[in-house]
Amino acid sequence: MKSHTILLCGLICITLAAPVALQAQADYENPVKKTLREGKPVVGLTMSIPSPDVAVQAASLGFDYLWIEMEHSPITLESLRSIVLATRGTSCIPFARVPVNELWTAKRVLDVGVLGVIFPFVSTPELARQAVDACRYPPLGKRGMSGGLASLRWPTPIPYADFADQNVMVIIIIEQKSAVDRIDEIAAVPGIDVIFIGPTDLSFSQGFRGRQDPPEQKEAIARVVAAARKRNIPVGRTLVGPEGPDLIKEGFTFFQAGTELGFMANGAQAAIKGIGKTPPDLKSRPLY
Repeated sequence: MKSHTILLCGLICITLAAPVALQAQADYENPVKKTLREGKPVVGLTMSIPSPDVAVQAASLGFDYLWIEMEHSPITLESLRSIVLATRGTSCIPFARVPVNELWTAKRVLDVGVLGVIFPFVSTPELARQAVDACRYPPLGKRGMSGGLASLRWPTPIPYADFADQNVMVIIIIEQKSAVDRIDEIAAVPGIDVIFIGPTDLSFSQGFRGRQDPPEQKEAIARVVAAARKRNIPVGRTLVGPEGPDLIKEGFTFFQAGTELGFMANGAQAAIKGIGKTPPDLKSRPLY
């Protein structure tokens, strides 16, 4: 009789716990992932300086995420941690672009607490698969188990490993002609959350030195968009001005806005010109 009572209590606990776990998963879904799944656009500010103060302000402005730049900036793991913690209490999600597509680079930024990794120069399906594996725990991937710091940023009712496997985003960047040539194979790799086009590096790869107007450049971008949409994968690119509505019509929903330094420079122009001053012409300044 006693064993039957214990068994009954156990079944009741499991029955009650299951809906709670499912509800917890729904309540703690990555909002960027959710918004993209609904077909709506997201935009992130690019963080290029290692400042938690700037991160707090940026996370409070209405951006969906922070693109924390570790490939082209002096941001270190230590300063990344401060930036990640600065996003607590906001719905702004921290992502990090790592310098290179390797298991260990993704592991370190994930353990610090980012909820997405941006992988540069993904030019083959093998590199795309490596990116996915780096962001998932076994048996889904190859991420090593040590999420102590990350779980402090994401204190969810479900185990951190389960939360991470459901919410960490894998964002791959297509920025080489060789990647465009194999884009259908790359897009077929399961587990990719966003295919991002790096238009400037792609242009350089094709010999156009940054120009976006050559027909070959436009055709390459269109091929990437078509391959992503065929697999129902959100596609992203940089956003440098008011061209957002046109880009959305082309199929883009994941946007990388400019840096905090760029926004500061743009904002300064209004104040300087507002009192009749002329900003310095840096192009005419002598180098020496």
